[in-house]
Amino acid sequence: MPEFTHINGDKVQMVDITAKGEVKRMARAEGTITLRADTVAAIRAGTVLKGNVLATARIAATLAVKQTPQLIPLCHQIPIGAITVDFTETEQSITAEVAVTSYGRTGVEMEALTGVSVALLTIWDMVKSAEKDENGQYPVTGISDIRVIEKVKG
Repeated sequence: MPEFTHINGDKVQMVDITAKGEVKRMARAEGTITLRADTVAAIRAGTVLKGNVLATARIAATLAVKQTPQLIPLCHQIPIGAITVDFTETEQSITAEVAVTSYGRTGVEMEALTGVSVALLTIWDMVKSAEKDENGQYPVTGISDIRVIEKVKG
């Protein structure tokens, strides 16, 4: 089993899942980005300078789910069976929801959370020029409430 030495000398290692049985697993996660109302309106109208924000965020979330073990050091590489990415808009926010399904020995919560995080970061990146104030700050923009909303095993 891979073992890594931590800065303070403690050992860290991946959890051994070889004795666990393979079962269908699913996790859904969500998170929200708060934006200016005119930014959300521009996303809806398709007038954001960088292009289709939600289509790009959907692709980014899908790629992030598949790259989770490369981003989070002790995550297992698992077979991904399905990924769905959905968005819900309000006047000043967009909520991303990512569902991941696998058949394996460990859960898919980290993959779902990573997908949500990257979807929201992609939205921010695509609209940051519209979100900045006159001092180059982001007084309205924020990412919040990233969490697992459902986990199913079996």
